[in-house]
Amino acid sequence: MEMSFRTAIAAPSLHPSYVSRTFAEAAASYIEHGGEVRYLEKILPHLGPKHMAEIFPFDIRSLADKLYPTQSNATKNRCVVTPVRAICHHAYDRGWGPPSRIRNFREERPKRKKAASQAWLHAFVRQCEEDGLHHLAGLVLFMSQTGARISEAVALKWSEVDMVSRTALLLKTKTERNSLRHLTDQLVARLYKLREAAEPCDHVFRYKNRHAVNERIFAVCKRAKITYKSSHTCGRHAFANITLGMGIDIKSVMDAGGWRSTSIFLGVYVNPRNAGRIVADRHNLYQYESDL
Repeated sequence: MEMSFRTAIAAPSLHPSYVSRTFAEAAASYIEHGGEVRYLEKILPHLGPKHMAEIFPFDIRSLADKLYPTQSNATKNRCVVTPVRAICHHAYDRGWGPPSRIRNFREERPKRKKAASQAWLHAFVRQCEEDGLHHLAGLVLFMSQTGARISEAVALKWSEVDMVSRTALLLKTKTERNSLRHLTDQLVARLYKLREAAEPCDHVFRYKNRHAVNERIFAVCKRAKITYKSSHTCGRHAFANITLGMGIDIKSVMDAGGWRSTSIFLGVYVNPRNAGRIVADRHNLYQYESDL
């Protein structure tokens, strides 16, 4: 018996055809359309000549291990995986390459450090005054009252401080944006004393890097007989916890300190002291035994 069969029809492609472009071309387009150029300097020599269809997740993770062999997985994700993934998505949006699913390295939860309290800051500043380290006291207060990073505080110049409006402009911060910070009255009073005989191009706090600052902080803590807190723990970290402890809402604290990610702010910076007792005391304000 003769049997006839229909000609098999090829299954349609799951993905539309695309114009193959190199990673370097996709990166240039990504930057042109508002993408961040940060971290790409190390990546482009390795991936730049490759076509988008030739780049696979395994290659990207291997590149991260090669470029940052001793750094944490968080650094590898931030410096390699995230920017490459953003460019791959941009290339797919333009029809230059296939979609790519690139997973992050598994990150270990960071160990939480206790932020400096107001009592700690009080003891630290008092010791600085006894030692004549007025610039160090001003620096730590500036960070703990504005949420500035140590790199931003060290780079601050007098030309970026407005005593009349009580503001300081942090230029090109870690997020690649300028950030305006508002100063307290006591901080302005200290800055007036530090500004005597200073030029507009001079650095406000005179320190050159975080290492010099942390060495000074360690010495002061030893003389004051208080626990050592790094410039980050007694600065930006302290700002987050002290300000929240004042009852200010999370959004206001994040805006004032220049945080953009809620997950990072709550997961890394915020560690309330004795939270259970504070909540229980608030519940004590309502007594169910009393008459309505």
